[in-house]
Amino acid sequence: MKTLIVHAHPEPKSLNGSLKDLAVSTLEGAGHEVRVSDLYAMNWKAVVDAADYGLDASRPLRVARDSGRAFDAGTLTPDVRAEQEKLLWADTIIFQFPLWWYTMPAILKGWVDRVFTFHFAYGVGEHSDTKYGERFGEGTLKGKKALLSVTVGGLESHYSARGINGPLEDLLFPIHHGILYYPGIEVLPPFVLFGTDRMTAQDYPDVAKAWEQRLLTLESTGPVTFRQQNGGDYELPSLRLKEGLEPTGVTGFGLHVRR
Repeated sequence: MKTLIVHAHPEPKSLNGSLKDLAVSTLEGAGHEVRVSDLYAMNWKAVVDAADYGLDASRPLRVARDSGRAFDAGTLTPDVRAEQEKLLWADTIIFQFPLWWYTMPAILKGWVDRVFTFHFAYGVGEHSDTKYGERFGEGTLKGKKALLSVTVGGLESHYSARGINGPLEDLLFPIHHGILYYPGIEVLPPFVLFGTDRMTAQDYPDVAKAWEQRLLTLESTGPVTFRQQNGGDYELPSLRLKEGLEPTGVTGFGLHVRR
């Protein structure tokens, strides 16, 4: 298995840094190939601008069109092309980050904004009155798997169905479904550590054991069963879920998961 780890934490000695290092040693020890994109260590540029698309960037800038043109022409900046090549190389992508303000750190969102360009992560396949491209289960990255490894400061009860922060699966849905599943990546259930603000050094051995066990079962873990856009579950052209397919009592984001 070839694994890309995209790591987003500014402190190398943080819990996230330790989990990233443990993932590398565990996977390599099991005979897998591993590459790491440590975004802070790389001083990753987190904002999209005209410089990403070369001298031919339009004025005013049109991000989708310009990113697609630059992708097609091979003129995206070297840092973006390198990350796209890593994604194409990998079988599995692990995203290691802390939950900040209910989502991923800005530097990681900036990685997505710049790397997931038009004609690479979206805008592929047939676009017509009856088909809105190859996405949500299809696309450039179909066949690959992704896992979010997330550290959360709050307690697990805070992120439950009745918790004040809302269910964590709802907070992660825009990442799981909207960023990863959109270009075809199969999404594995996340590895989540709650209450990390209260964690001590004495807690780490148990955390490390659980993380190692999860890493060693990546290949046998089934994905979240999101519904495919072009799999027949949605009406066209509205892309609304067909009547009668919703599980009893399920609403919201949960409608888009086959039970």
